[in-house]
Order: sequence, then C-alpha cells, then structure tokens
Amino acid sequence: MAETSDTRTPAQIEADIRRRREVLAETLDEIGVRVHPKTVVGDAKAKVVAHVDHTVGRAYVQVNRVVSEVKARFTDEEGAPRLERVVPVAMVVVGVVGLLALGARRRRD
Repeated sequence: MAETSDTRTPAQIEADIRRRREVLAETLDEIGVRVHPKTVVGDAKAKVVAHVDHTVGRAYVQVNRVVSEVKARFTDEEGAPRLERVVPVAMVVVGVVGLLALGARRRRD
C-alpha cells in the first residue's frame, strides 16, 4: 500500500477541520429546515394553492368562452336578441318549469 504524506501543519489541519465542521453544521441546519413538519406542510400548501389557482383560472377561461359562444348564438353583432332563437328556447324552459311544477303538485295531492 502506498503511503501519502500530508505536508500541512497541525494549525492548517485544525483550520481545515474547523471549516469543514462549519460547513457540515450549515448543511445539517438546512436539512433540518427542509424536513421540519411546518416546512413540509407549507410547501404542500403552496403546491396545492398553485394547482387550485391554475385549475380555477383554466375553468374561468373555459366558462367565459362558453358564455361568449352562447351569447353570440342568441344576440346579433349589435347585441340585440335574436328572437328566432330566443323564443323557442324560452318556450322550452317555460314548458319544463311547468312540467316540474305539475309533477310537484301531483306529489303533494
């Protein structure tokens, strides 16, 4: 086995050991902070909030698009209602509400 000689002085070796201990202490402190339950919970909350914000934002855009498409079908370019489309839909809605009311009334009797 080959021998290696260390040319450092005892003071240099002690300084190197001291420096390595400080670096190790900092590393252990960082690890302690990262694995602390409050840090873990905080990171998890931040990820959930970011995901929810992203999902809500996408849902808002999709709903806004659908509302715009529906509005475009029932209004003309000037924003006036297209009666040839509004009246049949209104009649269907009134019919469905009437049937629901009739069904509820029959159940009470």
